[in-house]
Amino acid sequence: MGIIGVLVVAAIVLLTYMAKEAQRTVVEQEHIEVKGVPKEWQSLRIFFISDIHKRTVTKSLIEQVKGHIDFVVIGGDLAEKGVSPQQIEANIKQLRQLGSIYFVWGNNDYEINQQSLAALFKKHEVVALKNEAICIEKEGVSYNIVGVDDLSEGQLNINQAYNGVNQQHFTLLLSHNPDAVFEVEKQRVDLMLSGHTHGGQIRLLGFGPYELGGLKTHKDIVYFVSNGYGTTSLPLRLEAKAKAHVLTITRAN
Repeated sequence: MGIIGVLVVAAIVLLTYMAKEAQRTVVEQEHIEVKGVPKEWQSLRIFFISDIHKRTVTKSLIEQVKGHIDFVVIGGDLAEKGVSPQQIEANIKQLRQLGSIYFVWGNNDYEINQQSLAALFKKHEVVALKNEAICIEKEGVSYNIVGVDDLSEGQLNINQAYNGVNQQHFTLLLSHNPDAVFEVEKQRVDLMLSGHTHGGQIRLLGFGPYELGGLKTHKDIVYFVSNGYGTTSLPLRLEAKAKAHVLTITRAN
């Protein structure tokens, strides 16, 4: 076999590996300590999944989630152009088994029919937050979930999202695009959850178009960025594993 043949075989092996990597999923257990968590709580547990795109949320993924979950967060890009309403609904139904769902829009969500999406959300009681907030209770203590629209689509409106929010309460911010962290410095954010970057999706020798996901800080803001569950453009991953997350959030000492 000549050098060209060797290179062709190597390329096929690499592409096969990358395609398999894109279909694997790690359900990562993350313990996050945050100063603003109410002292009355032992913990807040969230199943966080972002950037599903064209992938199927499988039964085996749901079975990896152990223990009580307070709620599910879909951090945007639930779907994209070409994904059928039937597949979107099947994914929502799988996630709904874990508990209530909170959703924020990603850039690719605008590629699908918005009326169809709204109908599915209503049918399955998904709470979609578009530059708005909801105040709910856990163990008798009120807290906020604020959801902002997608930054890259020019839809983000921080002032509208925080209108009427009691900033004395613990506040969880949901934003598909993590760059929203630079826009919320004057607001209360105890923890922000984001996706969008796919962890770079394809990285070579540790380098990629975006940083790997994980826990990060900007000034006093703690934020968590997911590598995402699906892929975009190419159904391939390298050195940026597909992930979903069980986040256990506790009070920092």
